[in-house]
Amino acid sequence: MKTVIVIGANGKIGQAAMKGLGKHRVITASRSGNGCDHQVDITDKASLHALFAKVGKFDAVVSAAGHCEYASFESMTDDQWQATIQSKLVGQMNIVKVGLDYIEDGGSFTLISGILDIKPMPQGIADATTSGAIDTFVKCVAFELPRGIRINAVNPTVIEEAWEVYGEMMPGYQPVPGALVGKAFERCVDSFITGQVIVVDA
Repeated sequence: MKTVIVIGANGKIGQAAMKGLGKHRVITASRSGNGCDHQVDITDKASLHALFAKVGKFDAVVSAAGHCEYASFESMTDDQWQATIQSKLVGQMNIVKVGLDYIEDGGSFTLISGILDIKPMPQGIADATTSGAIDTFVKCVAFELPRGIRINAVNPTVIEEAWEVYGEMMPGYQPVPGALVGKAFERCVDSFITGQVIVVDA
């Protein structure tokens, strides 16, 4: 049994991730802290240091966190771009950068990207751009991580549990069960793969 920190645990993807981690000791965290073991702001390195120090020894970090703004490219403001970049991209990079000081040898990081970098949709330019950046970051940084530490990304389409929220924005997309996305997170935590992007699509 591993000790796994799930950041963004109270979101739909976080809940899906935990479906694949049932055999492990899971410690939950989110920006609000509501219903979770800890509160953390991934855009703030001091907040991440505090989380990891408080948890102590752990074997894996799963990120299901990252806020995205949705608007057309023409109307997207600088503030909207910055909000998305600082949260979904830089925030997840922070998790890895700070987490390296605390994670056990042979541990793993799993980040979240998203299908829009492969299958774009209207209003989704910021999500697509940062998702593509996360996929690239994972493929490249895997060569640089020390102590046998692994890193992967899960790149899912919309899940059934979130279809009510996103369905109207995604005509022609086929949602997948959250449990299937959970299997992708399980593979990242429990397998030996690194530098991989696991696409979960219908």
